[in-house]
Amino acid sequence: MCRDRCGCGWGDNVDSPPDSAFSVNDLADARWLLRCGPPGAAGHGLAYLLDDLLAAVTPALARGGVHTPNHRWEISAALARLHRLTPDRTLAERVGQRLAEGVDVDDGLYSERSANYAAYVSNPSLLAIAEVLDHPDLVDAVERNLDATLDLLLPDGTVETVLSRRQDQRQPLPLAPYLLPLRRIALLRGRGNPAWAAGLALSQGIVSPARGHGADPRDPGLARELPEPAPPRRPRQHVFGAAGLLVDHRPATTTVVFGGSDYPRHGRIRSGLANSPTFLRLFAGAAVLGDVRLSRVFFGLGPFRAARLLVERDQGVTAATLTESVSASYYQPMTDRDRDARGRYELVDDGRFSAAMDFGRRARDEVTLTTAVHVAITDTGTELTADLAGPAVDWALELAFRPGGRMTGAIALDEHAWQLDPGEPAAYRVGDDSITATVPDMSMSASHAVPAYEPGEEYRFLGGTDAVSGERLYVGGRVPGRLRLRLSAAHHAE
Repeated sequence: MCRDRCGCGWGDNVDSPPDSAFSVNDLADARWLLRCGPPGAAGHGLAYLLDDLLAAVTPALARGGVHTPNHRWEISAALARLHRLTPDRTLAERVGQRLAEGVDVDDGLYSERSANYAAYVSNPSLLAIAEVLDHPDLVDAVERNLDATLDLLLPDGTVETVLSRRQDQRQPLPLAPYLLPLRRIALLRGRGNPAWAAGLALSQGIVSPARGHGADPRDPGLARELPEPAPPRRPRQHVFGAAGLLVDHRPATTTVVFGGSDYPRHGRIRSGLANSPTFLRLFAGAAVLGDVRLSRVFFGLGPFRAARLLVERDQGVTAATLTESVSASYYQPMTDRDRDARGRYELVDDGRFSAAMDFGRRARDEVTLTTAVHVAITDTGTELTADLAGPAVDWALELAFRPGGRMTGAIALDEHAWQLDPGEPAAYRVGDDSITATVPDMSMSASHAVPAYEPGEEYRFLGGTDAVSGERLYVGGRVPGRLRLRLSAAHHAE
């Protein structure tokens, strides 16, 4: 079950309590339905088989550990369901130990910041625990997450995931898997926003018909008529401070600015970290600028990834500033005291590569590149300013648009890539909607090479890349200097 929902069960999770919990949650619900079903269902042969299976797995679930935050809630939900079938104080106490760690919700986001895990694991698990063990505070946590989800909801009906620390950071998630928690919160709280969102989720299709069908007999009230739907207001804006994300919804546009990468702090690409170098998205109806990235040819250290987002507001204009500083070193000879005539030195990680150089015992000369990106959001789009300081190296700003439109005014590099002429506007049009890119100021020299995305040595060494697809427009230059790029959006609503 876990393979389909969270991608963490591909052959390397042996003797796994959390992976078993995904199945146990479904099987325990099936057993409960047999118990509460029509006369004779409780004595069905399947009921006895499920009793034997669940009794066999219970000790492992009660004692077993986990390895990701959301697994705490999945395994606790399984224990709560087992406790409902056969009350056992030790199972309830084990759930209590997990809950005593605190539910990891900050500004409505779980610590993994993953829409996928919130929809499929954390929200339904916490609601199950709340129901069985009477924890209304868990319902509050789910409600906070669903409120945050509505602010993360994009005009195309998907949930923003660029901030995620899990696999879904590479693509948005439809709202559909949130359907049942949205209905439950709308009914429990009598609220129109989640009722509206539940309608949208339902329109995208039922992700798991069996789960939806099984939810009704367990909780007949879930099928009641929802409160009057109330779509989220526009304009509205939410800054997720801890996650470094700004989402700005205006009548004609939605803008996303991301400056919460985990990469600057941890210095590595890793499962469980927010690695995406996308720092800007702009939606204007059918015209969607899906990814804006800034890459540099600087010691293979990869693209710009900001660890901090600073937001300022002044007279209707919201401005976000993202900063990053990266360095590489040249190492000096060792002192007489540290030399080894045999040439044997420790194999050490320098932060970007490893070598038998015992770097910690050498003086170093650092080379540093600093980048500051300023994004001003208005009703007509955004204005981006990038200041780069450091050694003379090439950089490339990549604007990747979702397919389906037509690019005009730019120099074609290949079938799906263009270069922006600093003196001419380039427009990407989809029907009557468009996003136009103009460079009013570029105070730096031109790049030596044709601009292209550079993923960095961590991907290059493995023969991989984190490049995005789509219709790509490039602006290239050379450090040091400043670039100003104006993005003008036109959306003709019906």
